Amino acid sequence: MAIDFSFPPEIDELRLKVRRFIEEVVRPAEARIAERQGDRRFLIQSIIEMRVAAKDWGLWLPHMPKELGGMGLGHVAMAAVSAEAAKSGFGPFALNAQAPDEGNMHTLLHWASEAQKEKYLRPLCEGVVRSCFAMTEPEVAGSDPTLIQTRAVLDGDTWVVNGHKWFISGASGAKFAILIARTEDNPEIPQAANSAFLVDLPAKGWNVVRDIATMSGQHNHAEIRIEDLRVPRENMLGGRGQGHLLGQARLGPARLAHCMRWIGQAEVALDMMVDRALNRFAHGSWLAEKQGIQWMIADSAMEMYQCKLMVLHAAYKIDRGEDFRSEVSMAKHFVANSLNRIVDRAIQVHGALGYSTDTPLALMAQHARWARFADGADEVHQWRIAQRTIDAYKKDKSTRAATGNLPL
Repeated sequence: MAIDFSFPPEIDELRLKVRRFIEEVVRPAEARIAERQGDRRFLIQSIIEMRVAAKDWGLWLPHMPKELGGMGLGHVAMAAVSAEAAKSGFGPFALNAQAPDEGNMHTLLHWASEAQKEKYLRPLCEGVVRSCFAMTEPEVAGSDPTLIQTRAVLDGDTWVVNGHKWFISGASGAKFAILIARTEDNPEIPQAANSAFLVDLPAKGWNVVRDIATMSGQHNHAEIRIEDLRVPRENMLGGRGQGHLLGQARLGPARLAHCMRWIGQAEVALDMMVDRALNRFAHGSWLAEKQGIQWMIADSAMEMYQCKLMVLHAAYKIDRGEDFRSEVSMAKHFVANSLNRIVDRAIQVHGALGYSTDTPLALMAQHARWARFADGADEVHQWRIAQRTIDAYKKDKSTRAATGNLPL
């Protein structure tokens, strides 16, 4: 039988090693950071110390090839690593596997010239710079990149860019951006209108307007005004009109990487829910003995099971070089919604304590709400899943290809 629902021994050992690293290194650092909230210098120094420890533990840069200083893990192995690392908010940062840098590293690995890799990818892999991915705009739907209004016009050996971006995660302090802008006026297809550029930061014409405040606070999601920004011709990433293609190639695996991290957060919430139920007495019995609570635990456990299977199967398809778009869309939609539901149930079981900031659940709920539209809103993924299901039936008179194409 080819089907095996276990990791190879070396990956399982690595998964447990990441778990120990989070417990022994990251969580104590996280607690010290919380005690000195607002001390940015201490925060940066703490992250540096965690990263030094990650290198000592042999856990640095798990998703990149060994020739770039990484561990060379595939997507299935990364599912094991990311789910464990994300049980702490600082876990991915410690391993240098955090968004948006992780996705940008993959993009540069597959699209950049050798000179671009040396200038941009290598420092990113070494953890000495940060980056951002500038695509979303406030004036048009972020889920439809064909509507992008930021324009780049060739002027001799430089591109002159004007436009408006927002929710550009990590923009403040980034040393470079991957910028998506419209370069083609009448492309054969709408998806061939945009191109990608590497922008060295800070730069004249690249103006950070503000850090957009969200329901979970301010987390370096910047609004950017771009005014006569000049980008050297050689800083185009990929070819003219390939910006949409590059962006979609980046976002597919990046969506799954989010899911891997969300699984870690959801598992923390489920563990907390069960622990609370076992230790809270009310109306003659422990909460864990009450049917209403048991149903919430059961629903959460079933959803966790589904989340893990979907992520592992999608990662398996990526590693095999198969078409993974439907599986990643379904995983992204389902895991994002499961995260919201599981965290919400955990808050309910904790009662007022869960609503307070004495546990991490309140902040987890605020962050979880973002998951349902990050990297594509629920409704867009549902629309695409439906399209692929209809197309599969039209082609083969069967929806099998759109439901994982599994051997049953």
